[in-house]
Amino acid sequence: MKQKSKIKCVIDVGTNSIKFLLAEKTEARPRILDERSDITRLGEGLRETGAISPAAMERNAEAIANYARIAREWGAEEISTVGTMAVRTAKNASAFLELVKRRAGVELRVIDGKEEARLAHIGACSSLPVSDSDGDKNLLVFDTGGGSTEFIYGRGAVPDRSFSVPIGAIWLTEEFFRSDPVEADSVEKAEALVREEFLKRGVKQERDTPLLIGIGGAVTTLAYVRDSSEGPDGGAVHGASLSEAIISAQIKDYAGKTIEERKKIPGLPPKRADIVLAGACIVRVVMNIVGAHTVTVSSQGLRHGLMQELMRH
Repeated sequence: MKQKSKIKCVIDVGTNSIKFLLAEKTEARPRILDERSDITRLGEGLRETGAISPAAMERNAEAIANYARIAREWGAEEISTVGTMAVRTAKNASAFLELVKRRAGVELRVIDGKEEARLAHIGACSSLPVSDSDGDKNLLVFDTGGGSTEFIYGRGAVPDRSFSVPIGAIWLTEEFFRSDPVEADSVEKAEALVREEFLKRGVKQERDTPLLIGIGGAVTTLAYVRDSSEGPDGGAVHGASLSEAIISAQIKDYAGKTIEERKKIPGLPPKRADIVLAGACIVRVVMNIVGAHTVTVSSQGLRHGLMQELMRH
């Protein structure tokens, strides 16, 4: 009798990028076999049209098909594919889901903001000391994507409340940072709007300043740029700490450069050059609202949380 495969795959289809995680079940924690991502901009232009463009559909469906093919070559037992903000809101999302099924042979499951936040929290906390040593400490995990930012408040690794705000790096870039280089007062205007929306939707300073953990391309890119010797493919940023002063210095640098000039910044992936300023602004606003002087970087998020759940079955 053929032994059942212990290998499972998660494909996380975000507004800005697609993330791929392949792991094997072990007695301890899942053993990662392959992990990669591709910036595919599913949500490009979505704010203006309300729809996923034909070009975005094609390149994202092809990327998903490629990852599904890799998973099958490994003999994966399960390929769990989930979509977040862009697929939640696009008026033609059903057409994209059909294309993905036809092209990649997988069902793309659309998850809501609370589920996205819950899985991101599991992924972030599982690999940082907070999961077993800071049980009584206030914790805020936030995940900044291309189309939304998720917030999870709790104590230690136990979540208390979570919610999603439909503001991400692509949305903010298209709203405030279209000129190249950006206009002189655009950072101030962008951060004012982000702050207003975050406060309105429940982001607030607790009595005790929380331990702040950031997930997503925005915060990891900030860390890569600071530690540019690691390059965009390094892994040392996980667990790193970023100060507000470092983030502010990077914001000033990005705002003063054209996109082509940003592409030459060591540690900054060229495909993120246009949205890095918006992502950094979102991170700084979160820090300022909650009164945190530093943010701990997690390179693990939704896909790792979902993988942990898959491995329980």
